[in-house]
Amino acid sequence: MNPLDALLQADRRHLMHPGTHAHDHASGELTGRVMRRAAGIRIEDHAGRTYIDGFAGLYCVNIGYGREEMAEAIAAQTRELSFYHTYAGFSNGPAVELSRRLIEDWSPPGMRKVYYGMSGSDANDTQIKLIRYYQNVLGRPRKKKLIARQRSYHGSGVATGSLTGQPKFHAAFDLPLPQILHTACPDFYRDGRDGESEAGFVARCVAELEQLIDREGADTIAAFFGEPVMGSGGLLPPPAGYWPAIQAVLRRHDILFVADEVVCGFGRLGSRTGCAHYGIAPDLISVAKGLTSGYLPLSGVIVGERVWDVIARGSREQGAMSHGWTYSGHPVCAAAALTNLDIIEREQLVGNAATVGTYLQAQLHAAFDDHPLVGNVRGVGLLAALELMADKGARQGFAAPGKVSARVAQAALRHGLILRSLGMHDIVGFAPPLIVSKADVDEIVAITHRAVDEVAGDRDDD
Repeated sequence: MNPLDALLQADRRHLMHPGTHAHDHASGELTGRVMRRAAGIRIEDHAGRTYIDGFAGLYCVNIGYGREEMAEAIAAQTRELSFYHTYAGFSNGPAVELSRRLIEDWSPPGMRKVYYGMSGSDANDTQIKLIRYYQNVLGRPRKKKLIARQRSYHGSGVATGSLTGQPKFHAAFDLPLPQILHTACPDFYRDGRDGESEAGFVARCVAELEQLIDREGADTIAAFFGEPVMGSGGLLPPPAGYWPAIQAVLRRHDILFVADEVVCGFGRLGSRTGCAHYGIAPDLISVAKGLTSGYLPLSGVIVGERVWDVIARGSREQGAMSHGWTYSGHPVCAAAALTNLDIIEREQLVGNAATVGTYLQAQLHAAFDDHPLVGNVRGVGLLAALELMADKGARQGFAAPGKVSARVAQAALRHGLILRSLGMHDIVGFAPPLIVSKADVDEIVAITHRAVDEVAGDRDDD
């Protein structure tokens, strides 16, 4: 047996993969790939095949792969201080400096503190605990319900999987938990009514939220979670006017707003943050992914003044809050994040995401607006999607959602491009590293067009 086959066999035997068909992987029906090395926007597997990574890992690798500067920073910090906890007032230089930069340079006005974890899921789990603590300190034991949106993604834990508005994260796990509610997904393309304007659709989404609050009672609702641009639920930019209208409802009913920036943060939209892009003024922010460009695991909860003042009051009244992770503020992860921010700022990657992102959106529209298989082309910055339809004129999807987009992603993979099939519908997603060039975009769009054409010419499941 050659070394690659032995490695794949060991992988099937011993490694449990996230989001993977367990039987098909273990049996070998699902083709395995062991990724070996990467540089820039390209990644190579153990068979020597090279792919353009059109999804930056999982929206993560904003600065691209193989940065020696990152490797050196990680190694240097490991030699100096590989680990110490941040409980009981202990700290380290990288975590302190990272917190300062996140508050001063990468957050909207009014943010005060940063609490660290390792993933977007644990960041949102921390948010849930902080929200409960906040309401309890204020003497509001009934104000604990949380609102997220249908098709949203906020993690895959027990609590965060409940927030996630996708049935596949609920059905086999007895979720969602009580006190977690869902309101309308702002998908004007799919859910807009015949003759309805975008403004009318936004008004309907806002009215549904108001009705939910009225039905449950504003005195029972603690917080609203929202991604500035919905990520894994379909890469959905909000309709014009959506976020100002939603924020007005939340302020009127004294409901905290958690901005889930795990996908949108650190330049992905062509702005520093999704909050900056859409004029969102949150009480709490969750970040991860682009914080270190995936080089090491790190997440953050950024706490605004309104919530921090109550946390400080709670400590005076009750002592230290009983919440913590072993690796919170890990010095090596923080050093990686600082170097990542240095690269983003020095190379003006936010501006590149805006410029090349505009080009990506234009090229996708030019290539696919009239394609018979593509019903909708959408996106912002370096985040984009093609929504496939059985009958684009009638906005009629396929009988077995997800299969056609998966075939497009597999066809693209055969031609050397990694894309992602997303959500509960047939959506093909793009989220390349922020270093991508216009020439790279031309190659990405050409391969995608070839893949879509192949699938369109071999449709048997509509």
